[in-house]
Amino acid sequence: MSFISALRRQNLTGALIVVLAATIAGCGFQPMHGQRSNASAAALATIDIGLIADRTGQILRNELLQVMQPQGPARQQPYLLTVTLTESLQNLAIKRNEDVTRANLTLVVSFVVSRRSDGLRLHSGGAQWVNTYNILTSDFATLSARENARKRGAQQLALEIRERISVWLVQTGGAPRRR
Repeated sequence: MSFISALRRQNLTGALIVVLAATIAGCGFQPMHGQRSNASAAALATIDIGLIADRTGQILRNELLQVMQPQGPARQQPYLLTVTLTESLQNLAIKRNEDVTRANLTLVVSFVVSRRSDGLRLHSGGAQWVNTYNILTSDFATLSARENARKRGAQQLALEIRERISVWLVQTGGAPRRR
């Protein structure tokens, strides 16, 4: 009896794999890091990354340059990425004596990819990142924790922006064009 149960389970598993593979193939699924990723990487290099205000904006821009243009920018950059960054701090854990021991750092970005020649908006989006850090008795330690949180937030937001733009590039055939 157990042999028959095992055989049925194998057949059911095999049928499930076939149905899953057919479903994925039928929905137009394409791996993002497959053959078309070279076209996407080349297209990312054609997007100039504009300046972003404030120190956290500088960190974010540097991270974007690293993740979007690791080989450097293309000779011609007909597209511009404009990023707006908003940062906020919120005290979380407050003791009875009103000392704050934890804080939330929230970074919110909105971005627009536009064509330089006429300023036409081709793609836009946004992302948010929240991190909690300790507020310590040492001001230097608290400042270090906050700066570390900012840097990690900028890294994560840069990856998120690159991912969203890459998906858009794959959907549009690897070259920016109007939606």
